[in-house]
Amino acid sequence: VSTQSTWGSSGGPFSTKHREMKLNIAYPATGLQKMITFDDEKKLVALYDKRISQEFDGDVLGDEFKGYVFRITGGNDKQGFTMKQGILVDHRVRLLLKGGPCYRPRRDGERRRKSVRGCIVSHDISALSLVIVKKGEKDLPGLTDSTKPRRLGPKRASKIRK
Repeated sequence: VSTQSTWGSSGGPFSTKHREMKLNIAYPATGLQKMITFDDEKKLVALYDKRISQEFDGDVLGDEFKGYVFRITGGNDKQGFTMKQGILVDHRVRLLLKGGPCYRPRRDGERRRKSVRGCIVSHDISALSLVIVKKGEKDLPGLTDSTKPRRLGPKRASKIRK
């Protein structure tokens, strides 16, 4: 019988297991978005305990993001459950939903109990969506250096006249 604890390798809170998080970064001014994979736990720790719609400096992610300001807009955990604004926990909960984000009712008055993740970022998040609020000093290749034309024009004539 081994006397060593397997708690560190089983994925518990003190695990040395390799974690990675995908950051989907969007820049609305150019219409572009890019997915970046981070596997440095020291950089990701700075994002933990932040909420959806909270802003943070890009310096914590690395020198290439110096001067940038990002806003967290959502994310998914490792099993694919989406983060929901207003649920002030960092784990998964089951809510009775009647429409809105995370659930689309099929009939009038239909409600369903669904699992959603709280709006606080934790180590269980696998993909995090970010929006650039303020551009930094250096351009990010494929994100801030070029523009993508809008696919559709304005819907109303009053928008064209402006």
